[in-house]
Amino acid sequence: MQVGFFFWPYTLELCERLARSADRWGYAMIGIADTPGNAMDPWVSAAVVARESRRARVALCVTNLVSRHPAISAAAIASLDLVSNGRAVLGIGAGHSGTANLGLPRSGAKALTEGVSFIKTALSGQPARLGEATAHLPWIKRAAPVFLAASHPRPLQAAGHTADGAFVNYGLGADNIAESTAHVATAAQAAGRSPDDVEIWQIAALDCTEDRAVARRKVGAILAFVAGYVIGDKNLETRGVPEQLREPLLELRRRYSTRPGEADIALVEELGLFDYLSRRLAICGDPDDCLAQALAAKAAGAKRLMLTVSLAADPVRTVELFGEHVLPKLQA
Repeated sequence: MQVGFFFWPYTLELCERLARSADRWGYAMIGIADTPGNAMDPWVSAAVVARESRRARVALCVTNLVSRHPAISAAAIASLDLVSNGRAVLGIGAGHSGTANLGLPRSGAKALTEGVSFIKTALSGQPARLGEATAHLPWIKRAAPVFLAASHPRPLQAAGHTADGAFVNYGLGADNIAESTAHVATAAQAAGRSPDDVEIWQIAALDCTEDRAVARRKVGAILAFVAGYVIGDKNLETRGVPEQLREPLLELRRRYSTRPGEADIALVEELGLFDYLSRRLAICGDPDDCLAQALAAKAAGAKRLMLTVSLAADPVRTVELFGEHVLPKLQA
């Protein structure tokens, strides 16, 4: 099993320490989130990570097509690929905090498909057009892979149709993994591609500490943040949500923040959603807890995990503990 992690780049020191930890412990990928209003600029941060690391792939996990024009992201990821010596991955999503915190709309599935196709053409070194926009990047030496982040059927299908990979944020249960993977695979086949052409990484939150109580409490903030777009506010019955939890989840959707903090931790507890959301969307606790949960995800069909440590109690310590005690056993 391949495992990567991504984070909100709060400081230069955090970027440097996590980059070194990724290489030291054998993580396959390290990602930087685009979350204006919460953290540093992702492209500056990704360049720092690329210079500080040597082996792990370096991903924008993820940016969007609204606050950053796809032609700009194409040139930026090609530049990062040069800085990282061919290790760059571009992740594109509909927009969550990356657009909401700027008062901008999210992209629909059609826009995602068109945007990713435009970027991939530009990265091939060929002239690309999207509406009135054109791009031609003949200086590119290698086409960095373009992934789509997806939590709902139509974006998952868009990933299968056109992307090189998918960051799937749907849940780690066997039914969650089977359903999300099926959307990607069916769309890939319809587009004349093999499902194996789409590299799928399952996303979940990670908080690994010596004190499981600390991890369980702190992870509530990211659970609210992630559930806000993974579960959404429509068709909860088709998204594997038990009937008794549908109304509490809708209430969470109405009240959570894209700048998460203590209020979101309290909200998850108040609505009685912690146990359900942590089972579906997180790996948390002490190293033994995290190993059991990660092995369960592997048994459920996950081949690759991309774990956010953005709001972990101690992101660096989480990456170190998981890397030392859990990662070797997943790779055995």
